[in-house]
Amino acid sequence: MAQSERHVGQNHWGPPTDEGEAIALLRRVVDKGVTFIDTADSYGPGISEMLIAKALYPYPAGLMVATKGGLTRPGADRWVADCRPEHLRRACADSLRRLRLERIELYQLHAVDHRIPIEDSVGALVDLQRDGKIRHIGVSNVSERELARARAVAKIVSVQNCYNLRDRSSDGLIDMCAGAGMAFIPWYPLAAGGLASPNSPLAQIAQSHGAMPSQIALAWLLQRSPAMLPIPGTSSIAHLEENLASVSIRLSADEFRTLASL
Repeated sequence: MAQSERHVGQNHWGPPTDEGEAIALLRRVVDKGVTFIDTADSYGPGISEMLIAKALYPYPAGLMVATKGGLTRPGADRWVADCRPEHLRRACADSLRRLRLERIELYQLHAVDHRIPIEDSVGALVDLQRDGKIRHIGVSNVSERELARARAVAKIVSVQNCYNLRDRSSDGLIDMCAGAGMAFIPWYPLAAGGLASPNSPLAQIAQSHGAMPSQIALAWLLQRSPAMLPIPGTSSIAHLEENLASVSIRLSADEFRTLASL
């Protein structure tokens, strides 16, 4: 299980309500054995990366902090793609500074900027990789065709798209990742909406396991594919531990099929 940041303000904008609590949560994440933390320069913007460094630097051995570039934040409710090579080079340099790193282990193209060929955007990341600024390259919010174009330019190790019990639009991508040895990182993994209503199949399965519907949703993701690396966000230690407990839940074949058919 990995961890996504949820230690900035609402809608990934501004500072957290309680910085001390956010730092304590980040440290607890590592204490619980989580070895992968996912963030982005647009969360805050910049605040998430700075808080991660403040809480965890010098980073413990084995911890991978992954970040993303390519989305800008003109305002609290706006996300605008900017995947020009010059912007990505500047964004990566800023992330290195905020995270206090000489090299980012996984740097992900946060979006596809349809004004710029994805080959040019990924090519800029290849240049950064060659310069020793990043180790691995990932992509986010891509289609199967866009992933294929990115892979023609670089070795892509991960794909981060929205995926959960309710949104299965990346089913084909997950299978593609599994076949190619890439990780699939589902964002918004806990979304269930009406699927979790009382007496729903999800609620009934959760009750039979003595678990929360959100824990069953995570357990289903973990069993969906060996490529799956869920990043449930959390804003409290209690919620963190609830998420981590889902690792020990094993769904039966019938339960898995029931959830897959929802």
